[in-house]
Amino acid sequence: MLQTIQINLPSPLLAKTIHLTPQQTISDLFTYTELSFEDVYLRTRSSGPLSPSTSISSLQHGDTNHLIEINVCARLLGGKGGFGSQLRAAGGRMSSGKATNMDSCRDLSGRRLGTIKEAQRQAELLESAPALRAKLAAEEKSKLEALERQLGISQPDALDDQNGEGSSKRKVEDVNLEELAAKKHKFDDNKFLEESREINDNVRNAVSKAMLLKKKKKTASASATAKSDVKTKGREKVEEITKKEKEKMAMPPPALANVA
Repeated sequence: MLQTIQINLPSPLLAKTIHLTPQQTISDLFTYTELSFEDVYLRTRSSGPLSPSTSISSLQHGDTNHLIEINVCARLLGGKGGFGSQLRAAGGRMSSGKATNMDSCRDLSGRRLGTIKEAQRQAELLESAPALRAKLAAEEKSKLEALERQLGISQPDALDDQNGEGSSKRKVEDVNLEELAAKKHKFDDNKFLEESREINDNVRNAVSKAMLLKKKKKTASASATAKSDVKTKGREKVEEITKKEKEKMAMPPPALANVA
């Protein structure tokens, strides 16, 4: 019994219908349709490319009355390759550029991850606060002891006879301040001395420049004032002479005596 096969050609070609026996293969289909296996390949809607040795019976769905549709697809020539390596390189760049800061994300309870991290950091800081305070107190104590040793306030005593305890410190109240003040202490901080000397020189230079600039400004202002005074006096003198000339011209001529 013959099986009806519909061959769907690429658009705009029309479909063809062929009748083959179930024992025939796909290679016979290429013979009837005059298609080349090197240029095209055949496939159904639910399968991949069909090999030439595939039988028609394997494509049936129960009986020969059911129509078998086979699509004809053109083969595409392959490129030079290397596309996979390009995809892997692009994927590596994309993965390396991903953001790692997730602080703005939220957990299942709705809290932001950044808020949770900050709370944990504050809790750790509060837990380590006593240790930090103890460390600072120990540093301050060591500095004070070193200063007391330099000033002669702290002096080691002999070990106790019975208890065997370490050296004890002399209290500040027991120190003779007059004797301590009479001692000469040498200040040997060279860095401080150099910085102090440099600061003094800079201040002295700045004051000298300011005084010189002020003196120059005062001299310039005095010369400008003198010039303006000379101009004012000259102008006043000219005005006075002009006024006298006008007055002379405005005076009436003297009257002549009658001749007898």
